[in-house]
Amino acid sequence: MNRTTQSLIAVVVALGAVTGYAMSSGPDGTGDDGAKSAARLPVERTSLLCPVPSASDLAETSYTAFTPKSSGAEGKGEAELLPVSRALTDVAKTQDKKNAKPFLTQKAPGEPVAGEESGAESPALIGTADGGLAPGWTVQQTTTYAAGSGRGVQGTNCTAPDTDFWFPGVSTAKDRSDYIHLTNPDDSAAVVDVQLYGPDGVVKAEVGEAIQVQPHSSVPVLLSTLVGKPYTNLTMHVTARSGRVAAAVQSSDEKLGGDWLPPSSDPAGSLVLPGIPKDATSVRLVALAPGSDDADLKVELASPNGTITPAGHENLHVKAGMTAAVDLGDLTKGEAGSLLLTPTDTSVPVVAALRVTRGKGSKQETAFIPATNAIGTRATVADNRAKGSTLSLVAPGKSAKVKITASAGTEGGSSASKTYTVKGGTTLAVPHPPVPDGLKGAYALTVESVSGGEVYGSRMLERPQDGIPMFTVQTLPDDRGTVAVPEAERDLSVLQK
Repeated sequence: MNRTTQSLIAVVVALGAVTGYAMSSGPDGTGDDGAKSAARLPVERTSLLCPVPSASDLAETSYTAFTPKSSGAEGKGEAELLPVSRALTDVAKTQDKKNAKPFLTQKAPGEPVAGEESGAESPALIGTADGGLAPGWTVQQTTTYAAGSGRGVQGTNCTAPDTDFWFPGVSTAKDRSDYIHLTNPDDSAAVVDVQLYGPDGVVKAEVGEAIQVQPHSSVPVLLSTLVGKPYTNLTMHVTARSGRVAAAVQSSDEKLGGDWLPPSSDPAGSLVLPGIPKDATSVRLVALAPGSDDADLKVELASPNGTITPAGHENLHVKAGMTAAVDLGDLTKGEAGSLLLTPTDTSVPVVAALRVTRGKGSKQETAFIPATNAIGTRATVADNRAKGSTLSLVAPGKSAKVKITASAGTEGGSSASKTYTVKGGTTLAVPHPPVPDGLKGAYALTVESVSGGEVYGSRMLERPQDGIPMFTVQTLPDDRGTVAVPEAERDLSVLQK
């Protein structure tokens, strides 16, 4: 057998292994012909993007990065955040590493690192982690404003790039300034469309089409410039025609503070919006059915003692392609809760988010809670402090047991953990989650499913100032630290067919 034939066989066998799996494996990882389920292995590379934190000279921003320890993760790896102006291609990094100075670098799993920026010149950041630092890599960006529009705490998890995002709860009202931040991590330009849906359907916004986002750059777009009149409640759909971006909305209100609004989970018939604070003075639900069918939803509150129906808001009718909004008032009545949306009859995919307000009068502050995915195997949230962090966990179906682990601190301390049980149909608020022994600095909290049903969660971070209950909320979806890898073997018989 000559070299050409041997090379051809090697190529065909490799392709056969790949295409054979694609043909024989179903959506659940099992093959039609009895093939084994795909094994789950740690991811080898993770990308995250942090938007420009502020245009205010009064802004103070902190970043906390963390990777939980994962069994099976090999190699030390690297994890770093680079300003977009200095984010280089792999080739450029090889040619001129001296000029590629990371803003933040993480050295090892289980050891969080932190950095700070001040003022209006802080850039967007592009982050990559590989090797043992890739599985579950998490970065939190937290900005505090002492005064001005949006004053308060605005926090967001830096997110992975994608091509499709839904943002129920945006606004172009007179007192609101909502910006969509689009960040492109790649070497080629991305082309993005922004579509808005109001109470009567699609809002014409031609200038929202074909927005160019150059390589390694970030573009902020003020939503009020896309429409001819103000809308109090809107849903925004962001899609990339080409390339991919990270997308996040920064919302600032002249009187009510503000926060980052992350994208909602993908359209689904049932949604969970976890972690409404116990002292919420106002809660607004915004939803959209993006398809061609109306949605009728049952609205329930999972409280610490069970699931209840808010009086006067038992159901929500969402017309196809039209944004529906309802003010639920202070529905938690002094107890933390989570909102559950389920179909009353036929399941129709919807997206949804909550705008939550705490405080009264001139001392009010707001945050957003979008519908989110379950914690799954594991979820992590960074930038926790010795005081002011509250975890909310909800099990909409069966009871579940979870393990909560506090990492070491950014400046010292050792890890600590505790196991909790979340009863089915209830929300468990943990106002004093585990804190590292000898904590110095900020730390990360990792939630792992131990047994039982699905659990959803969020973290509220409080930083009260001058009588204002400044706070921000981040949801806790699965960290996607593992990926399904099919078991493949050589089959030379394909060459004989």
